[in-house]
Amino acid sequence: MTQSSCALFWFRRDLRLSDNAALHAALKSSRRVWCVFVFDTDILDRLPSRADRRVEFIRASAVQLNEALIAVGSTLLTLHGRACEEIPRLAAKLGVDAVFANHDYEPEAVARDTAVARALAARGVAFRTRKDQVIFEKDEVLTGAGKPFSVYSPYRDAWLKRLVPFFHQAYPVEKYLAALAPAAAQEVPALSALGFEQTNLDRIGIPPGAQGAEKLLEDFLQRIDAYRERRDFPAVRGPSYLSVHLRFGTVSVRRLVALAAARTSEGARTWLHELIWRDFYFMILHYHPRVVTHAFKQELDAIPFPNDRALFQAWCEGRTGYPLVDAAMRQLNLAGYMHNRLRMVAASFLVKDLHVDWRWGERYFAQHLNDYDLASNNGGWQWSASTGCDAQPYFRIFNPVTQSEKFDPKGAFIRRYVPELARVPDRHIHAPWKMTAEELRQAGVSLGENYPRPVVDHAEARKIALELYGRMKLG
Repeated sequence: MTQSSCALFWFRRDLRLSDNAALHAALKSSRRVWCVFVFDTDILDRLPSRADRRVEFIRASAVQLNEALIAVGSTLLTLHGRACEEIPRLAAKLGVDAVFANHDYEPEAVARDTAVARALAARGVAFRTRKDQVIFEKDEVLTGAGKPFSVYSPYRDAWLKRLVPFFHQAYPVEKYLAALAPAAAQEVPALSALGFEQTNLDRIGIPPGAQGAEKLLEDFLQRIDAYRERRDFPAVRGPSYLSVHLRFGTVSVRRLVALAAARTSEGARTWLHELIWRDFYFMILHYHPRVVTHAFKQELDAIPFPNDRALFQAWCEGRTGYPLVDAAMRQLNLAGYMHNRLRMVAASFLVKDLHVDWRWGERYFAQHLNDYDLASNNGGWQWSASTGCDAQPYFRIFNPVTQSEKFDPKGAFIRRYVPELARVPDRHIHAPWKMTAEELRQAGVSLGENYPRPVVDHAEARKIALELYGRMKLG
């Protein structure tokens, strides 16, 4: 690596000091390194709400990051503007020889980095990036024929075969912190200065920053061995709840993979497979950026969905009359979180019961999920809509009632988010429309008044979905 006298490290989706690939490269190869984070208005100005939990999470994580840098005699430079303009401007002001950052794979981020690299090059400044978000990227896991995979299972097997400790060993950033540029402490701008408002982030229990990630990881490691048995039940503490930390890089994916790989339990193995899904979808996005707006299976790109706006709105607001779907959507709206099993159920219901284009639902999740990640969100929606990377045929359609009976058998999750049904007996909580008038009265439920009747009949909706998909396959 060419030695730089001075460098700038640009934090993006990697809000931590420890085990940070490009930060390690910058510190190791430079005499002095400044650190910067940009509150990018190209991203922030497009957000539909000024009360966005993700912005609050990022800001709180940046505060922790700044405190860590101040503790070693440096500080986090924070800018508010267009990153494609602010980074070259700051690089010129500091007189650095190179700007370091970790790879980003989303098409708009790739375009931004291309513009930044061009502007820096015009000033004779190098732009150097490293792999940090994933274990394997781009062409690192290919088929025997040297082509990208399009189905998860063989990709997973090839990924596991390639995995050796080298790929998940930590970068020893701590050894090189002396290269951080001495600087007077600066403060991270307040939310209000960024044009945003405080949210319910604290009340819903999402601890930000590397400290928050550490707290959640410590808790999960006590439960990881039971992950396989518990992960599908939304009323049970089964998941790791680390997805938002992976999204913003307040925890290293290498550390998580190393911890999972070191255990022999089925729970750890299953969780490792979930981390592999994440790499898989990043790879798909890299090779097929068209999936952002188009079906991966191109023959299904123009399914003539009716797209009834009233039905879509009922789904968004959690008033479809299907309790598990409604509970999932209300949790999303209240807390910005949805259990992975319920993401599949809610997505399948929107597309295959309500016959609304998957892109509508994908965009709604993008607006509301704290852990929104383009690659995984898009991949998950296309999987549920049967338009994506899945070996299963399009006629896999989740039954919202049987899913509810299986994964929330006593209705504990439903009752938490749909309190109108709190007094409904367990045997009816999944399909309250089947209750007698007297049973409804005793439970305090008035269908069509304080809780909606089902907006569609699942059996009939399923037939229509099969016709819509079948027409495209035959065409």
